[in-house]
Amino acid sequence: MATASRPLKDAAAINATRWALANALRSTGLPLELASGGRTKFNRITHGIPKSHALDAACAGQVDAIRGWCRPTLTIKATGRGSYQRTRLTAQGFPRGYLMRQKQVHGFQTGDQVRAVVPAGKKAGTHVGRVAIRATGSFNIQTPHGVVQGISHKYCRLVQRSDGYGYFFQPKDSFDTGVAGTGRASHAALSLPGLKAEVSRAFG
Repeated sequence: MATASRPLKDAAAINATRWALANALRSTGLPLELASGGRTKFNRITHGIPKSHALDAACAGQVDAIRGWCRPTLTIKATGRGSYQRTRLTAQGFPRGYLMRQKQVHGFQTGDQVRAVVPAGKKAGTHVGRVAIRATGSFNIQTPHGVVQGISHKYCRLVQRSDGYGYFFQPKDSFDTGVAGTGRASHAALSLPGLKAEVSRAFG
């Protein structure tokens, strides 16, 4: 009961912001559609679409069919730019390890996106992903298939400097194959590149 009688000031602030945003968009004169979360869930269940943020965006509003949804999704995660703390502590507060005093080794730093081409050995091949540097120059690379350890800096080429975010592709293997709502569209689908590249939906 104490929770039920608590003022919902946070919810009120969110609702006020939502309507202010909707009114600002409506004033531009561009087509605008507002829908509830219940409608989004109804569309997702009706068409047999898995639950995900990207696919929820495609299911918002009046949707009769969705095509091309079974494809990888780019996931962006905030990873930070490092830590000021240079000493690792145990649960009791005693030091158990120390980090390097410099952020770069051989021109690379943890969080960079790199491409490593290893010509021979057990780890031969091309590895692309987020790098974790070591003072020895033997790096770890986080790829979509797992962590590849012990890659020499000599084989690494910089793709993108660390910007505090990690970029990963969510594979489509976890999705059911097929087309949702096939045959329900009465005209050509409306492309929505801003929501998810190459995903389209159609209105009846």
